[in-house]
Amino acid sequence: MLRKLADQYRHEDNDLASYAIHNLQSRGRRFPEKPHPLRTNFQRDRDRILHSRAFRRLEYKTQVFLNGTGDHLRTRLTHTIEVAAISRTIARALYLNEDLAESISLAHDLGHTPFGHAGEREINKLMAGHGGFDHNAQALRVVDLLEIKYPGYNGLNLSWEVRSGLVKHRNGECPKLDNIELPPQPSLESQVADLADDLTYYGHDVDDGLDSGLINESMIAELDIWKLASERAKVLPLHDDPERFSAFTVRCLIDAMVEDAVTNSHENLEKFNIHTPEEAQNYSERIVCFSPGFQRMTRQLREFLTENMYFHKEVSNVNDDAVIKMRQMFENFVEKPWLMGSRAQARIKVEGIYRVVSDYIAGMTDRYAFEECKRLFG
Repeated sequence: MLRKLADQYRHEDNDLASYAIHNLQSRGRRFPEKPHPLRTNFQRDRDRILHSRAFRRLEYKTQVFLNGTGDHLRTRLTHTIEVAAISRTIARALYLNEDLAESISLAHDLGHTPFGHAGEREINKLMAGHGGFDHNAQALRVVDLLEIKYPGYNGLNLSWEVRSGLVKHRNGECPKLDNIELPPQPSLESQVADLADDLTYYGHDVDDGLDSGLINESMIAELDIWKLASERAKVLPLHDDPERFSAFTVRCLIDAMVEDAVTNSHENLEKFNIHTPEEAQNYSERIVCFSPGFQRMTRQLREFLTENMYFHKEVSNVNDDAVIKMRQMFENFVEKPWLMGSRAQARIKVEGIYRVVSDYIAGMTDRYAFEECKRLFG
């Protein structure tokens, strides 16, 4: 038997909830295309993202620790893959569209600069007075403009639902996409991707922090969420193997967050009587979220990680040195645009030198940024 496109549409009708976004409900693409005989819109979006250059570059971009400083530490690519996997789990449990949630997850970090959040903060400073810089908005620029894959248009020509899922920071505001005002809340699938992003870096940054030695179990022992995860881990006799117990506790931590996210979101869907995607997007608050108790515990964990990891002296010293090089590169390209690639130079008349330089540097990996510094400054 062959599963054709019509069969997949029928499967969605039978399997997905009424509040999920079905492929036949898609608002389409900016540049219309014929349907693929075997893949739905959101499956094609996923594949386009996976085959993009921007996605491949995530392998050499900093998550927390500068790329190359540890063989087991996460990069933007491994983080993104983990977010996509957890998104599928949550979406499946809630009868949402897994392919859409996965596509948004895979694209959500495409706009990140080299050198992590330190690099983003620096480019935002350099772009003050020129529109600023935000990695979420940059992800949309990547998929709409900067990827060159197809004849006749720039970008990946993703579906409206994936593109709108990349528009962040709504918080009561209604931003626009293609001059169309978006609803107060993103789709449920986008909410899943956002929450999966949060809980992934909560759990896995703890894992990397322990692996790197920047934090230890005695430092996090008093955190409520770590106590909860430790209690779950104690069901197995691992006390004589601290490394194994620590690794299993991180696993229990992630599992507990996913469990709470699914349970609380399901309760919200029923409590708020959500039946359609439009009802979810026009509701006054997010529906896919942690319970109040877990929100408090994850906020406590985030504050701990900010203080003890993200701005730890060892991390900051390495990142600050990298950011100095980024600033020098930026200023040099503004003064000497002919040092950039020909495709970037061709966009200067349309977009201005600052935005083009910002795009050019944001697209670099950590490794390539260092190589460019050597080329430019010796």
